[in-house]
Amino acid sequence: MILVHGRGGTAEDILRLAGQLGRDDFCYLAPQAAGRSWYPFRFLAPLEENEPYLSSALRVLDDLFERLTAAGIPTERVFLLGFSQGACLTLEWVARNARRYGGAAGLSGGLIGPPGRDFAYEGSLAGTEVFLGCSDIDPHIALGRVEETASVLAELGASVTKRIYPGMGHTINADEIDHVRAMMSG
Repeated sequence: MILVHGRGGTAEDILRLAGQLGRDDFCYLAPQAAGRSWYPFRFLAPLEENEPYLSSALRVLDDLFERLTAAGIPTERVFLLGFSQGACLTLEWVARNARRYGGAAGLSGGLIGPPGRDFAYEGSLAGTEVFLGCSDIDPHIALGRVEETASVLAELGASVTKRIYPGMGHTINADEIDHVRAMMSG
């Protein structure tokens, strides 16, 4: 499982989530963003405002997948999970690299780009199970973008589960952990 931390977080922070998942039969990898941020502006900013940082962050995931492939691990056995800015990066990377994965979870995140962006991606997620969890009042993630992300990923062939939590704020809750754990067992 690749775990991608949020803005201001660290690889060490997101790796703590592995303990909560309770699956020691998984290998957990967590890249570290330079300066604790994958890109400088909000995920809803025009794409060019977050460059060249966004492309660099996406390359980190590209490189990690190349290493996994070289080690003989098929993509359909790799699970990706991100929180906040890391969820946005993870979901964007999955959409841009659509193929069958072991699963993907975006906790408090959505596809990257300004309102009205044409989310045109190629490929197929071929039934990859994707979980999106977010609060209805998250101050950083617009509910509309979570809805839009669910639709785009479903159009790419993902089996999407979306859960919106009333009044939760910007955090990860036990139900999300339980759902991801169940996905890992599937």
